[in-house]
Amino acid sequence: MLNVMLWRAALLILLAALLWGFVVLGRRFVERQRRAALAAPALATGLQGGAGASNSNPPVRILLFSSAECQQCHRLQKPALRQVQAARGDLVRVIEVDAPTEPHLTARYRVLTLPTTVVLDGQGKAQAVNYGFAPAGRLLAQIDDVLAQQHIERAAPLA
Repeated sequence: MLNVMLWRAALLILLAALLWGFVVLGRRFVERQRRAALAAPALATGLQGGAGASNSNPPVRILLFSSAECQQCHRLQKPALRQVQAARGDLVRVIEVDAPTEPHLTARYRVLTLPTTVVLDGQGKAQAVNYGFAPAGRLLAQIDDVLAQQHIERAAPLA
């Protein structure tokens, strides 16, 4: 009986170690992809955007990678981006990218999941990459970091 319990305990420890190893490897993979996306060459300013598209060259652009089928994109990410747009106004332009029809951009920014948001500075260089849903607060902090690097004063904080 004791022998069976020891085998079960050993098996449980082995499974826990394997699970931990997969988690660590997954996080490293995602971080390598994020670093590669941040190292991508600057994106040209000619992309047409959705909200705030009248501002031809804002100091911050956010690429929202989504698809028609992505429920999290439509139910969570787009409302968060509307909050960001309302809070920072003309300082930010959101550009929606249909990931399935833009494989060159999804490859450039190493899009792993939808939604993915990429925060670009005024020169089109990626400054932050968010895989999965990014709340408005996180995006605002990333935008404010980009604005501070460019010595641009931001609008009032989101209420």
